[in-house]
Amino acid sequence: MIVVLKPNTSKKDERAVLAEIKKLGYKPHIMRGVARTVIGAIGDERKHKSLEALSIWPQVESVMPVQKRYKLVSREGHGANSAIPVTKDLVIGGPKVHVMAGPCSVESERQLMTTAEAVAAAGATVLRGGAFKPRTSPYEFQGLGVKGLKLLAKARRATGLAIITELLSEQHAELVAEYADILQIGARNAQNFQLLIAAARTGRPILLKRGLSMRIEEWLLAGEYILAHENPNLMFCERGIRTFETYTRNTLDLSTIPIIKKESHCPIVIDPSQGAGRADLVLAMCKGAVAMGADALLIEVHPNPAEAWSDGAQQLTLEGFVHLMEQIKPFIAAAGRT
Repeated sequence: MIVVLKPNTSKKDERAVLAEIKKLGYKPHIMRGVARTVIGAIGDERKHKSLEALSIWPQVESVMPVQKRYKLVSREGHGANSAIPVTKDLVIGGPKVHVMAGPCSVESERQLMTTAEAVAAAGATVLRGGAFKPRTSPYEFQGLGVKGLKLLAKARRATGLAIITELLSEQHAELVAEYADILQIGARNAQNFQLLIAAARTGRPILLKRGLSMRIEEWLLAGEYILAHENPNLMFCERGIRTFETYTRNTLDLSTIPIIKKESHCPIVIDPSQGAGRADLVLAMCKGAVAMGADALLIEVHPNPAEAWSDGAQQLTLEGFVHLMEQIKPFIAAAGRT
């Protein structure tokens, strides 16, 4: 941290600041300028109290961090890209762009198996499907729960696809981790810190979606909770943010791809289905995402979107998904990926 003292600070007040810095476990380095004195406080904020409270002292002009607040997810401490092992043969964050596809909600065995077989044949490597569903209205379909998890496990056995599904409750963390290969933390829970800790402790890879109104720094700090609890397998997922625009369900912020790549070593996944809320825009968003360097896509697919129990307007048909997988190939190649 850098502590800047106000002009004409007395030696007594300066010594008081130095004493507090040492008391909190940091080593002060004094730099005296013509008008101001600047103190560099060296230490690990994870092991000592923050110095930010010094900013309210009358002799202190400002307190500024010289390292990222999100130390573990930051590239400052981890320069190379992280690759997340999901299964023995599936790694996200390497040269291959992965596609996670499946229905918004698990509705029935027939619906799920039909979708799983189709997306696997088209080239997807992960099957998505909500067993527990966070819905805005309490009267909307909330998911099949444990039955949905068992159906996902059956689909994995039949197709070989890995499973990603959403975790909604701390109490369900071990249960969902028993069935899923990747735990998804949704937008509504992106800053539910106790849930993040519970998810991290399962040891499963975590896909952390961006909150509806979340700044990128807040998103990175939420991810820090995962790594700080000794789970290095974190993926960030951009799924659109809430803006004044009503043409789309959300505003899909593709600028997060280069930003996350610059700020963090963790993989970045794009969810164009939630991002646009319209099936007719998903292909264009996928082209842009993979061209910009996204490590994976999360796409909603349903055998008959018109009959879907949730979010039918944003789900691709099985034929539409096959078309999408063909169309994005040249964009993946142009980005130097496979």
